[in-house]
Amino acid sequence: MAIDLSQLEKLYILSYSDPEYNTIAAPPFFALINPETYTYRYKIEFCETQGQGTSAVSLKFNKMPPQEFNFDFLFDSTGTITNILTPPLPVPDQLDLFRHQILQYQGDIHRPYYLKISWGTLLFKGVLTSMDIEFKLFKPDGTPIRAVAKCSFKGSIEENLRVAIENPMSPDITHERIVKASDKLPLMTNKIYKDQKFYIDVAAYNELDGFRNIQTGTKLYFPPTQ
Repeated sequence: MAIDLSQLEKLYILSYSDPEYNTIAAPPFFALINPETYTYRYKIEFCETQGQGTSAVSLKFNKMPPQEFNFDFLFDSTGTITNILTPPLPVPDQLDLFRHQILQYQGDIHRPYYLKISWGTLLFKGVLTSMDIEFKLFKPDGTPIRAVAKCSFKGSIEENLRVAIENPMSPDITHERIVKASDKLPLMTNKIYKDQKFYIDVAAYNELDGFRNIQTGTKLYFPPTQ
C-alpha cells in the first residue's frame, strides 16, 4: 500500500543567490519524506598554547566555528511513497534536480547557492559542505529506484546580523562609531568603557582639537584600555 504524504508538512530547502537571503534563486525543493532525525553540532575552539615544563594551562577563547547540521534525504521511485509528483520522477532525475539547486556551482554568483532549510520549528541558514549518495534499490537493468543523500551543512549568517548578535561592547577591543547630532564624547566614552574619564584620551587618540563640538558624521575610534 502506498504511503500518501501529501497532507504532512514537508521539510523543504530554499536556494538564495545572496548572503543576506533576500533573493530566492530557485523553487523550493521538498523532501519526499521527512527525515527521522537531524543533528546539530556546536563547537568552541580555545587556544591551548602551554609553556614548557608546565602541567596545565588556562584555556583562552579563540572562536566559535559555524554550527554543523546533518540529515539524510530520501529519493524514491518505487511507487511505495507518493508525493506531489504523479508519477514520481526517476531517481536519477530527482538527484539531478537536487544537485542543481543545492550543490552545483552557479556561474552568475561564482559559488553554490546559500540555503535555508525549514520544517516545523527548524529554520537553518547555511551552505552544503558535503553530500554522500548511497543507492539502495535497482531495476533489473541497474537503474536506481531508491537512494539516500547524506548531507552536511554549515551555518552562514549575514555580517550585520552576526555583529548585532555578538554585541561586541568589550572595552578590550577597538570600537568604531559615527557621531550623531545628539552624541557627546563623554557619554559615548562612558557607554563603551563604563567610565567617562577616558574621553580626553579618546579625543587625543582621534587627534581632535576639542571634545564639545564634534561634527556630525565624524568617525571616531575608541581604542582598547589595555
